[in-house]
Order: sequence, then structure tokens, then C-alpha cells
Amino acid sequence: MRTSITTLERAFVLARSGNCGSIDNLIRRLDREGYNGRQVLGPVLRKQLRDLIKEAVKRR
Repeated sequence: MRTSITTLERAFVLARSGNCGSIDNLIRRLDREGYNGRQVLGPVLRKQLRDLIKEAVKRR
């Protein structure tokens, strides 16, 4: 785990990367990297991340 960025910051980086096709994949990836994926909750945050994931997948 990189301690220089928070779990939520890492979630946004992953969402923008296009390497996670869904919120569930993103949370699993956070957990594998040593972050706390359970911090990714709430409908507004999840919508923001879903929208970023969709855009990133389109760009690929």
C-alpha cells in the first residue's frame, strides 16, 4: 500500500485508469493493494466512480 495517497484517492486513480470494469472490481483491487475497499460507500461516491469507469472503458 502506498501511504502517500488515501483509499479514496486511489479509488479515483483506479476508476480513471480503465483497469477496473466495475465498482466491485475496483473494491477488490483496493483490498489487494492493502487499502480498505469498504471506504468506497455511499450512492454519490459510487456514481462518481461508476461514471469515471465508464468513461475510461470507452476510451480504451
